[in-house]
Amino acid sequence: MQHVLRPFAPADTDAVVALWEECGLVRPWNDPRRDIARKLTVQPELFLVAEDVDDPARPVVGAGMAGFDGHRGWVNYLAVRPDVQGTGLGRTFMAEFERLLTDLGCPKLSLQVRAGNERVIGFYESLGYADDHAVSLGKRLISDD
Repeated sequence: MQHVLRPFAPADTDAVVALWEECGLVRPWNDPRRDIARKLTVQPELFLVAEDVDDPARPVVGAGMAGFDGHRGWVNYLAVRPDVQGTGLGRTFMAEFERLLTDLGCPKLSLQVRAGNERVIGFYESLGYADDHAVSLGKRLISDD
């Protein structure tokens, strides 16, 4: 299985939403299609997908978004199709996001993992990420209802 990372294209929307649903990333209060539309207005070049060049029936096997606000970089919605997990594709995504953000002058990359998702926390720890001992707070400014 050969994977190629490339920028997201609008034609990828259905496949990416299906991937995020398959990986359990979608929540009722977040409309993934609206999140995609929002990302395409801000640093769309940091929205990547991974294609399986050998499987034209289900080519999108991974996707993720990154961003840089001038202070910190962030990764969101990183997902790798379950049957492809463990192949190094997640590491490839993170290495590419780190490269792209470093090129933008980003001094630190942060990410959030839902509490209790120990497998994913272990993945990021294996890449050198550590608990910042910070509490993430949020407030919805625009409802997706």
